[in-house]
Amino acid sequence: MSCFRIRPAEPQDCPEILRLIKELAAYENMPNAVKLTEKELLEDGFGEHPFYHCLIAEVPKEGQTGSSCIVGYAMYYFTYDPWIGKLLYLEDFYVMEPYRGLGIGSEILKRLSQIAIKTNCSCMHFLVVIWNKPSIEYYVRRGALDLSTEEGWHLFRFDKENLLRMASGK
Repeated sequence: MSCFRIRPAEPQDCPEILRLIKELAAYENMPNAVKLTEKELLEDGFGEHPFYHCLIAEVPKEGQTGSSCIVGYAMYYFTYDPWIGKLLYLEDFYVMEPYRGLGIGSEILKRLSQIAIKTNCSCMHFLVVIWNKPSIEYYVRRGALDLSTEEGWHLFRFDKENLLRMASGK
């Protein structure tokens, strides 16, 4: 199967995007980590000021002319680095296992690169879980630099509880 299409996500894609988000979480050994609902996904990505953008990959459903199945997605947003300016941040990137090796991932990365260039971004940032050697190799083969080894950066997070505590001045 070499026939696929990459397109911007639409509001009606939210149930399938959430399904893929949960599949990715399970693949990353965190199946219970997804707290997001379809409603939040819809409001956050398709409102007046979207917090994210999304590309989806779809393939034709076998035996159903004009019908398709969503088999991959890339969720991204734009951010700003005071040293280098605008950048595209790739939050999630996933293609279902049976559809890997067909060029879908490469086409998604091509589209993301085109979007980054068109919007004058200086680079694209993303995270890969440390044990995911196939993905790390995939990105390195395409020229990605591992900033954790190249520049020594550590990723930190304040969870909501700590945000609330700091916001209240405690």
